[in-house]
Amino acid sequence: MNWEACKACHNKDNLSLTGKLPNSHHHMLADVNCVKCHGKTKKPEALTMEQCVACHGSTTKLAEKTKDVKPTNPHTSPHYGTELDCNLCHKQHAKSENYCAQCHKFDFKVP
Repeated sequence: MNWEACKACHNKDNLSLTGKLPNSHHHMLADVNCVKCHGKTKKPEALTMEQCVACHGSTTKLAEKTKDVKPTNPHTSPHYGTELDCNLCHKQHAKSENYCAQCHKFDFKVP
């Protein structure tokens, strides 16, 4: 990613690399641009789980990758199984959040 890509949304006065980057920035750094996920549109909509798992693998595979996370696997919910919507935790254009922490005291670091 270079300044030309950044200035589509930022100017030098509001550019900061000291905070936590939203997932959209991580995707851009990996050469996954807006069109790759949203298609060519002037008004992009939120992504669906199907779009997320198309690149990141099935929710079952994600749950397997995080099986050793303590105190509980964030991708295997006793409430939703492995079908918890990715967007509840992983925000694209804002800081991600720990959805489970609304009710539980889990201190997950959500990318």
